[in-house]
Amino acid sequence: MQIGIVGLGLMGGSLALDLRRHGLAQKILGFDKSDEHKKTAKELGLVDEVATLEDLKRTCDVIFLAIPVEGIIALLPQLADIDPKTTIIDLGSTKERIVKACPPAIRKNFVPAHPMTGTEHSGPKAAVEGLYEGKIVVLCDVEQCGEEHRKRAEDIFKALGMQIVYMDAAEHDLHAAYISHLPHAISYALANSVLGQEDPKAILALAAGGFRDMSRLAKSSPDMWVDIFKQNRENLLEAMEVFKKELRTAITLIEEQRWEELRSWMERATTLHKIL
Repeated sequence: MQIGIVGLGLMGGSLALDLRRHGLAQKILGFDKSDEHKKTAKELGLVDEVATLEDLKRTCDVIFLAIPVEGIIALLPQLADIDPKTTIIDLGSTKERIVKACPPAIRKNFVPAHPMTGTEHSGPKAAVEGLYEGKIVVLCDVEQCGEEHRKRAEDIFKALGMQIVYMDAAEHDLHAAYISHLPHAISYALANSVLGQEDPKAILALAAGGFRDMSRLAKSSPDMWVDIFKQNRENLLEAMEVFKKELRTAITLIEEQRWEELRSWMERATTLHKIL
């Protein structure tokens, strides 16, 4: 297959590496709005050729959209004249609004996907082999996809070593708010809490694994995450309210020195990893 990738950052660049490693693409064409990203992706050998969007539409069997969610929504109408045999797969972190933005003329071509993987880094230099291997990919509203396009997407993700989960787009966005979007919001809040202190450098001198693990997500691209928060605003606000309720519970138990109840509250939380 000839595969096109729109967006040559972490997700798109890593996808290119893994497609090549597994022998899934005869040729990989890349498109990015950033001239610097295009130049770097070519220098790093992530893509065989940097091309225009029209080149991808004209020559590729599969086009992956590995750009921020707002960009996907803006781009989909430009693909409305795609060949009926061309498969379009998006990798956006939200799904419902993206699915609704897909022009009816190409809905059968379009496979909405969310690979549950990534790092806090961005750009072509962040691309790594094996980013997708062993991870879950969620395919949404596949009953609206053409069978050949759905199967092609499934075959690619399976060949990359991914586990496929099927989900309704609205259901996906609610779940993602809790397990992905809320943790990012908390990480940004934690980082700003420390930065707001009189001498943050002195505090960070004490930073060990726990703080580093929790604040790591705050290194993620604000441009990308503002888009995600905007797309999933209502679900994220609901998740934040639930989190605020739990934090208020902890505040009350500590203020009132109800240590045994605090212990029980903590013990309940430890059971989460029995599920994971």
